[in-house]
Amino acid sequence: MRGLRRLSLASVAMVWGRVPCRLNSRGGQPPAPLGARILTNPEDVFQHNMWDHVKWSEEEKEKARQKADDNSSLRIPLEEQGKYDIDAYKYWDSFYETHQDKFFKDRKWLFLEFPELLPLGLESSATEERPCGLRAPCPEPGVSGREKETGQQRQHAPSHQHIDPLTSDCQQSCNQDGRDTAGAARQTSSFPGEHATFRIFEVGCGAGNSVYPIVSSIKDTGAFLYCCDFSPRAVQLVKDHPDYDQSVCHAFVQDVCDEVGSFPFPPLSLDVILLVFVLSSIHPERVQGVVTRLSQFLKPGGILLFRDYGRYDLSQLRFKKGRCLSENFYSRGDGTCVYFFTKDEVHSLFSNAGLEEIQNLEDRRLQVNRGKKVVMRRVWMQSKFKKPQPLAPPL
Repeated sequence: MRGLRRLSLASVAMVWGRVPCRLNSRGGQPPAPLGARILTNPEDVFQHNMWDHVKWSEEEKEKARQKADDNSSLRIPLEEQGKYDIDAYKYWDSFYETHQDKFFKDRKWLFLEFPELLPLGLESSATEERPCGLRAPCPEPGVSGREKETGQQRQHAPSHQHIDPLTSDCQQSCNQDGRDTAGAARQTSSFPGEHATFRIFEVGCGAGNSVYPIVSSIKDTGAFLYCCDFSPRAVQLVKDHPDYDQSVCHAFVQDVCDEVGSFPFPPLSLDVILLVFVLSSIHPERVQGVVTRLSQFLKPGGILLFRDYGRYDLSQLRFKKGRCLSENFYSRGDGTCVYFFTKDEVHSLFSNAGLEEIQNLEDRRLQVNRGKKVVMRRVWMQSKFKKPQPLAPPL
């Protein structure tokens, strides 16, 4: 497998430690363990396809940094870079024209990592009685061109209230700006899912690999799913799926980078926003604006769920010279783009949008090709941020 560094068993042993469960971003342990396949004997490295909680030595970190510096030393000329931003939807449209719905697998792991996707009362059923070592596949861009997602274990996150400002009196505790926005929402004409008691919005739905696991789980619960993509072909693939049901799902074409674009739901109407491997495809200079605009649609107490590429992931280090657009931002051979985040960047991104951190993890794993005796270092970011409740007006 060209371009992959083969690690000796000795080097694997040097960078491993025994970690009983994943640590949260504040240094403590989460209520439930996340991942338990820990390599304690380097001789066992090829017994499984994935190992959790990889610890990188300072030498490994420096080698990764040098590799990224090297492959970004020759960049795509400035005069050619504009097309990757302006024509981004065309590149993804071409991708879905070529691959249809055959490239990615359904993300059945979603509810193990993000039980908040389910209405209250169903969250516990998604995670109860799961052993620490349970694994689930996480389909996502594969190793040659789109890196494969990896399975993860359950996480009990702090519960959040599902308050609908369109149907409740919760605005009485809002400040004046909140009351004005909620008032505008109430005056909005009817919209898809207006009678739902719980609303989810997936940004960058692609061919529906998150959509259908969610739809199958929320039927007859009073919940409703919105999903969008800026690729018309992707959205059509979602609508053509035999399980597409307009009573619980509304798919639409939308470029979330469009600062004046409208959405089929009003502000303060969403319980959950799901961003899975989508912000990395957006130009870094646009991402903050996207997150800030999206956060306006969350209810107070609503939650934003995020998973994406982390800095120095294998897929970043495998880029050849001449594919870099800007620091840690690259164009693939098919014209689609990808950025690689750090934990600090993720925290700033969502905090600057007025959201509070619940979880912000760097997920480091060792992916193993047992047939070719190759090990590959993977890095993903996984985070949860909540919209705070507005301050009560002074008495």
